[in-house]
Amino acid sequence: MEEKIVFCKGGGCTAKLGAGALSRVLSLLPKGEPDPNLLIGYDSKDDAAVYRLNDELAYVQTLDFFPPMVDDPYTFGKIAAANALSDIYAMGGTVTTALNIVCFPEQMDLNILGEIMRGGAEKVIEAGGSLAGGHSIADADVKYGLSVTGVVHPDRIYPNNQGRPGDQLILTKRLGVGILCTANRVGEASAQAMEDAIASMTQLNKYAAECCRGYSIHACTDVTGFGLLGHLHEMMDGRLSCVIHASQVPVFPEALVHAGEFLLTAAGQRNRNHAGPFVTFQDIPFPMEEVLFDPQTSGGLLIALSREEAPKLLSDLRAIGQPAQIIGEILEKAGQEILVTSE
Repeated sequence: MEEKIVFCKGGGCTAKLGAGALSRVLSLLPKGEPDPNLLIGYDSKDDAAVYRLNDELAYVQTLDFFPPMVDDPYTFGKIAAANALSDIYAMGGTVTTALNIVCFPEQMDLNILGEIMRGGAEKVIEAGGSLAGGHSIADADVKYGLSVTGVVHPDRIYPNNQGRPGDQLILTKRLGVGILCTANRVGEASAQAMEDAIASMTQLNKYAAECCRGYSIHACTDVTGFGLLGHLHEMMDGRLSCVIHASQVPVFPEALVHAGEFLLTAAGQRNRNHAGPFVTFQDIPFPMEEVLFDPQTSGGLLIALSREEAPKLLSDLRAIGQPAQIIGEILEKAGQEILVTSE
């Protein structure tokens, strides 16, 4: 009997290698002569690479692909593309071109692949980019994503680690999609919760990034596989601290329910192991801790900007329907890097 191929085995950004393991590998790579035009490379743990072409133009390069986290191929294609495109927006850039990255079993119905790529193509078009080609290989499991190129002015890049003490931290999307997708695979997530999660994962960060252009953004990243606390750890960069007010963090309510039922991800536990030593929780329930470590697929932007500008940006984000919140503040470096309070 021919073995049945299961389309969704669990994927999205829960499939990422743990941050600690990845850092150890990257630290062993040989380095060539420094290039003054490479403005951001992998050593900064940022969302994408940025290379300066001239005083007015730099290009932004990123790629992202993963296995499905939902059962519908078309929806999976949209989510995977939105997730890959997000890195360009997190750097302050504009999308120009994209290339498909496809791993697909030879014995699987090619109509499934067509639906995945249709979903991805629609998101590239929505982003204002051109789908210019790609590469495919035969594989045991389905994987899909994009290699994306964008452009940005060299003086208007959003690094992830240049926040300043006093900056407010804004998060533009709700947390908990990793836990909801895990619950969905075992039949525990409600149809409404998955509908809401899919709407969030398929929404481009383009619109939040456009709101940011009128402000002095000091630091920005998108919250994906390392969870909110893992990406905050990268943002603090060993030289800053921050306080996060858990009551202000936007969360999918049902994700808290399933976290309390221990419907968790292995990636979330890797995030806890890596970032947990840098975090102090003050009266935070276990389910909320798990949501803060939960790997997000196509998560929101985490933005650092001045206390004076943050309320106006928040108002602009909410005006376009973003469930954004000011979730905390960057502080001078203290004994504990990330403090999470129940306020």
